[in-house]
Amino acid sequence: MKKSRPLTLYILIAMVLGIGVGYACHQAFPEKSMTDDIAAHISIVTDVFLRLIKMIISLLVFSTLTVGIAHMGDGKTAGRIGAKAFLWFICASLLSLVLGMVFSNYFQLGSHMGLALPDAGASTNLKTAAFTLKDFVTHLVPKSPIEAMANNEILQVLIFSLFFGTALAGMGEAGKTLCKVVDQLAQVMLRITGAIMALAPLAVFAAIASVVTTQGLGVLVTFAKFMGAFYLGLFCLWMLLIGAGFVVVGPRILKLVGLIREPFLLAFSTASSEAAYPKLLLALDQFGVPRKISSFVLPLGYSFNLDGSMMYCTFAVLFIAQAYGIDMSIGTQITMLLVLMLTSKGIAGVPRASLVVIAATLTQFHIPEAGLLLLMGVDQFLDMGRSATNAVGNAVAAAVVAKWEGGLASEADAARDHALRLAEPNADILQTARKAA
Repeated sequence: MKKSRPLTLYILIAMVLGIGVGYACHQAFPEKSMTDDIAAHISIVTDVFLRLIKMIISLLVFSTLTVGIAHMGDGKTAGRIGAKAFLWFICASLLSLVLGMVFSNYFQLGSHMGLALPDAGASTNLKTAAFTLKDFVTHLVPKSPIEAMANNEILQVLIFSLFFGTALAGMGEAGKTLCKVVDQLAQVMLRITGAIMALAPLAVFAAIASVVTTQGLGVLVTFAKFMGAFYLGLFCLWMLLIGAGFVVVGPRILKLVGLIREPFLLAFSTASSEAAYPKLLLALDQFGVPRKISSFVLPLGYSFNLDGSMMYCTFAVLFIAQAYGIDMSIGTQITMLLVLMLTSKGIAGVPRASLVVIAATLTQFHIPEAGLLLLMGVDQFLDMGRSATNAVGNAVAAAVVAKWEGGLASEADAARDHALRLAEPNADILQTARKAA
């Protein structure tokens, strides 16, 4: 615990300093070309940090998930865990979408904006035609596992890992040597993660400073009501997700909230859910979620359980419709929710994925796509909240599935295992060997 507190504190300090430096740069250099150039140089640190995360995440997902599947022993266990995870994902997705719809209708955010709308013929330059059922299904299966890892296609890496882990489990004794090698690979990736995370405060500082340098704080005032309502909605969603976790896991879920504060802040400040993945995996280890469950549920969640992103989709679509004076009946809104349930799945690896889904939905319901340009100025600030929410939702999902599976370790056992990991670098391998014996 002593090691985690300083990093959290440093991240918070970095966020404050980033706002201060960014605001100073924005005021000192009023020319947009100059601020864009300064922001581009500042953001180099964040770009390097996120590239380092991308460098390890595919191998981390592959190694942890493969070993987890291999230790399950059969495909039935994986299928059962997957079914329980998807049950939770569907419920959480519907909750996110409905909550966004309720808040949007209550606050009527677009109706009172009083801003000049962009020309209806303006283009957002977002590829919306790519989101079809055919493309999604065929995209699930990688043409090559190497290509999938190179492109950080987490969903494709997950599919290959399922096949590889199941085949490895089917080899029995003959597969144990390779299983230990893959397990050691996972330990190496986690050690690299520890080194990369030391750069997190610098990356957070650069990310915040870069955005504020370009946008300034004035844009926050203009969209204060929209952002305030959105973050209020996210806060309510956090409470509901944690409350649902409380019902299943019990009061102990509050400890998980404390354990995920670092990945939460990382996801929030860098506006990247991927940045939080390694720390989220370690936090779930410390909470007592078996690696075979967390390494399976988390990658699935990163593709199918983007709670914050889905809430934002309903907020944005209804905001734009209200801004254009387009009346959407409750029936139409429910249809929109069902469409978003499908189109929002499996898009984690797509840059500005939420914006692409929103643009596609606007087109489908004959709402001018150009309205999305209104939100692009503050999208980075909104992306911070939805990325952090995705991390919270997936952490709770992993804990709930572990509880349903009867695999959640007691607090005493979780504390002992965590102490063992700190004392022995190869503790996970030793535990695996003991269980196998």
